[in-house]
Amino acid sequence: MKSVVTVEEAASLIESNKRLFVAGDESLLAALPRGQWIGGTSPYFMSEEGGLCTNDKVGVAPLPEFVTNIETRFYSTNDLEKIPAGYKRNGFTRLIIPSGTAIHQKFARSCSHIPGIHGQPLIGWIAGVNLDDLGKIKPKVFDGNTGASSTEDAVAMHIELPASIRAKANILNIFQQGTGEAIFFPDDGFTVTDCLVNGETKNFAAFVKEKQIDTKLPLVANDKGTRVNVSFQNVDDEQGVVTFYAPVFSGMEYKVAAPVDDYEAAFKRELSAHKGQAYFTCNCILNYMYGGLEGKHTGNALGPVAFGEIANMLLNQTLVYLTFESYAS
Repeated sequence: MKSVVTVEEAASLIESNKRLFVAGDESLLAALPRGQWIGGTSPYFMSEEGGLCTNDKVGVAPLPEFVTNIETRFYSTNDLEKIPAGYKRNGFTRLIIPSGTAIHQKFARSCSHIPGIHGQPLIGWIAGVNLDDLGKIKPKVFDGNTGASSTEDAVAMHIELPASIRAKANILNIFQQGTGEAIFFPDDGFTVTDCLVNGETKNFAAFVKEKQIDTKLPLVANDKGTRVNVSFQNVDDEQGVVTFYAPVFSGMEYKVAAPVDDYEAAFKRELSAHKGQAYFTCNCILNYMYGGLEGKHTGNALGPVAFGEIANMLLNQTLVYLTFESYAS
């Protein structure tokens, strides 16, 4: 079974009791029968044929047969902290959040502080829409079990595994910190005005202009040994304001990423160094755009192109995926 299929093929999988993660246009997801699946909108995929944008097909990722139990449910902005309470004794959780919502912002700001959030792999993505429809159509998530959908809440599937199998969330980041100045921000947030460089307070928008920073490159921080990207959304020179796709945090050191000449080659190189079969992969829409990935391949990393990636926290311009490891019982 290919990773991108017709609605009829996806419906056949659902009706045969396959447990699925699904992505695609809203009208296609709404046409699917009820069953053991969750989904979110995105017309962009990395597929066997390479990167593509389609409103006629859906992406599907079946759960392995060894999965023992699943539970699907929505989480609102007010009960986001309850996600760890849904974790199975041994397993992982798939989470899909609609882009540009209050729960998207809250998750980005506070997910790392939710008690128990790191107790199991929490992996997923931010649902989006065709870039031509930004501001016109709202991203949506679906719970196939009930047939319900939402443009405001997140949908989760809590998955239980046999005691002999463990899941692991993996983050693949092709970006390294560059050699420029270290940048600090006085406050947490998606929007900033000032920054601190070499002990001097500067307007960050003016600093970006002065240094001719390529805003296709993210800021990169080292968060307890993990490289974390924060991607530029907009630089407003007149207002002196910079907006990001994920929040920056005060006290953390950021540097502009070193340039990447060939995204396709970089992903293939990084993936070849990672161990294990990649499951439930998603790549970032900014990598897709800036790397010109339409028609190109990123190794065996197949799945939806996301408007943000989730691996127990919100990420930008990364590729995330799950692996399974067997343990002697």
